Amino acid sequence: MCVFCELLQKRENIIYENELAFAIYDNYPVTEGHALVISKRHFASFFNATEAEIFAINQALRSTRELLEKRFRPDGYNLGVNQGEAAGQSVMHLHVHLIPRHFGDVIRPRGGVRSVIPGKQDY
Repeated sequence: MCVFCELLQKRENIIYENELAFAIYDNYPVTEGHALVISKRHFASFFNATEAEIFAINQALRSTRELLEKRFRPDGYNLGVNQGEAAGQSVMHLHVHLIPRHFGDVIRPRGGVRSVIPGKQDY
């Protein structure tokens, strides 16, 4: 069984939930408070999500962000979806990374998600 489906079935570590999505803290966080917003239905691709699922994921991102704002007080966020194995997706169940960022957590944050390809962050 999928690790995310197991968490949902066992009701473990859920920090936010709505009808079609839920959120947990990432077990391998990039920064303190790194959260994952996960579809309840098991499927891998963001592009296969229904309009209702996209809406629910967006609602979960906003609500989870409110929790992170209160607890971690970040200066910004990175949002990301690794879509497919070539893009680094390791759990084939749709999930969106919500990564709190603070000034000074890296020397030069410019380029943000562009840094997934070494040498492409600066432009």
